[in-house]
Amino acid sequence: MLRLPQFEYVAARSVDEAATLLAEYGPRAMVVAGGTDLYPNMKRRQQEPSVVIGLRHVPGLARVESVDGVVRMGPTVSLHAVANHPAVREKLPALATAAGLVSTPHLRRMGTLGGNLCLDTRCTYYDQNYHWRKSIDFCMKKDGAICWVAPNSRRCWAVSSSDTAPVIVALDGRLVLTSASGSRTVHAGDFFRDDGIDYLSRRPDEILSSIEVPSPAGWRMTYEKLRRRGSFDFPILGVAAAARVQDGIVEDVRLVLGAVGSAPMDQSAAAARLIGEAPTLEGIKAVAAEAYRAARPLDNTDLNYAWRKRMARVYVERALSHVLL
Repeated sequence: MLRLPQFEYVAARSVDEAATLLAEYGPRAMVVAGGTDLYPNMKRRQQEPSVVIGLRHVPGLARVESVDGVVRMGPTVSLHAVANHPAVREKLPALATAAGLVSTPHLRRMGTLGGNLCLDTRCTYYDQNYHWRKSIDFCMKKDGAICWVAPNSRRCWAVSSSDTAPVIVALDGRLVLTSASGSRTVHAGDFFRDDGIDYLSRRPDEILSSIEVPSPAGWRMTYEKLRRRGSFDFPILGVAAAARVQDGIVEDVRLVLGAVGSAPMDQSAAAARLIGEAPTLEGIKAVAAEAYRAARPLDNTDLNYAWRKRMARVYVERALSHVLL
């Protein structure tokens, strides 16, 4: 049985208090809300904070509101609440779908939107218990110096496996980060980094305090997820697509792939060829072919990586057809 290591738990009562505690304890501390990612990682000794700062009882961080064309969500709102909130389902249906596809009903009631956005990158060689990893020699993501996926690589190729991240990027969301020195807002596309170890632009002393997503009228959106089983499993491919069509002409389109790299892969530039034209299946197939070429999944998650790459074409075509045709 895997057991948690000893640690000190501090329940913050405000965002300012949590930020102050992070600054005080420094790299020894991490924040937690649902704990569905952090606590299993701690049991496997992948993350080893000696102080855990709880955010669950901070007022306002679990709030969802729609004001002036923006849906604003707190980071500790549960994935179940995101999937079922009337404002999210009406204005951001792709986000509701993505949140509703995470893991299982039990874990969605514990897991949070902020936690899913900040989800640790995953890898077959990393997501094992301590003794398994020690037996083959640790990887560079934790305690070692080699990437077992690409042994000659100088970087870690662990995969971004968040369901909600591709949607937030596709919808041009903004994330508010708060520290003891103040707050800053970053575009969702700049929040994620294509690096299996340094995968977020959030500093260790910062807390994700708000997620803000515009909800302009006239957009259609969807999220498609590929995984081995119909529940529980992390995505091995995610496709978020959004488009606005006016008078039969594509005015704007966005396309983001998840779980094929260390960060969500924005393919909106490839999809831009559809703008200014009437949507056609031939045009969608051309975009899907380009996304197929760009997708480079590695052998570090479930199922065969060559097949997963082929599925990128299938799922992009499916997602774009849903929002355009």
